[in-house]
Amino acid sequence: MKIGFDGKRAANNFTGLGNYSRSLIAQLASFFPQNQYLVYTPKIKDRPQVTNFLKDKQIKVCMPQNPGLLWRTSGIKKQLISDKVDLFHGLSHEIPLGIDKTGIASIVTIHDLIFLKFPQYFKIIDRFIYKLKAKYACRHADRIVAISECTKRDIISFFNISPDKIDVVYQSCDDSFKADADAKFNETVRAKFSLPANYILNVGTIETRKNLVTLIKALKNVDPIYKLVVVGRKTGYMELVNQEIDKLELRERVIFLQNVPFNELPAIYQMAKVLAYPSLYEGFGIPIIEAMYSKVPVVAATGSCLEEAGGNKSLYVSPLDHAALASAINQIIANPQLQQQMITEGLTYVKKFDNEVIANDMINVYNTTLSAKNN
Repeated sequence: MKIGFDGKRAANNFTGLGNYSRSLIAQLASFFPQNQYLVYTPKIKDRPQVTNFLKDKQIKVCMPQNPGLLWRTSGIKKQLISDKVDLFHGLSHEIPLGIDKTGIASIVTIHDLIFLKFPQYFKIIDRFIYKLKAKYACRHADRIVAISECTKRDIISFFNISPDKIDVVYQSCDDSFKADADAKFNETVRAKFSLPANYILNVGTIETRKNLVTLIKALKNVDPIYKLVVVGRKTGYMELVNQEIDKLELRERVIFLQNVPFNELPAIYQMAKVLAYPSLYEGFGIPIIEAMYSKVPVVAATGSCLEEAGGNKSLYVSPLDHAALASAINQIIANPQLQQQMITEGLTYVKKFDNEVIANDMINVYNTTLSAKNN
């Protein structure tokens, strides 16, 4: 197969959607080297994640000479036809307009529909554009990949799409989270960020949906030798977080880290005692599997897809119940036997997100799509 990908985020984004794009393409190239993998992008950012990804000989970058504003929306089709691409995969919610008229098979990955589930967290113009692109892609792509059963349910509900058109293919995380801990390197990272001996970890953008205020409230009732380390970009929601920290007199127990180099993030995970992830809603919840691969017990919120990511041996609480969250954290940190059980069974559970499993699942979707298209 000759497979084309929308490479905008693979080549320019360094958080969730970029990581998903790079890891999926790299996994496919590794396990199915007989195929050709073409990554279409109008520009490339010079960052280690991108340059290392593009070193793979199986992956070819395709850049337009004169992309124009509408290249990804429409102009790319000429290039796909010229390159004789068999299948195009829109990796994040969109496909080119009219691709269904070109004879090229198409797939779109839908990560979440949070902009429809929680519209109050998004600007009106952003919601309009996101909905327009996602709805068009779901209606006109040959098949849809949802990254969780939760997202699949939302696609069916909001866009009235037949469940038979949707495949659930989970995602993995970067291999660096799966490597055994390097004690010397970890201690270097600990010293760099002045990390305490005992801490609870929270990873993600500091925004309303991630629900950090509830975790701050829970911290008040967690064993005081434990601090909270928060890794993520700050937004306007930080004002509410700071108010709660000051109200509860927890300033000395909360550490905020921003712009952490990606190669140092696994060390921060591996040295944590618990990952607390009380997000109100997610499409999948990558920090949960990063934690489990890192041998860290997880406490997460009910109500979206987090039980899919964490399995039945992680602990779950209602997202706004800070007392239950504190109780769950205390239950783990007070019980070494429970910690070890959660670590051991978590490592078994996350095998379903291993690279080879994900690559096989996705290549099966490609084969099914092409077969249907050609018959």
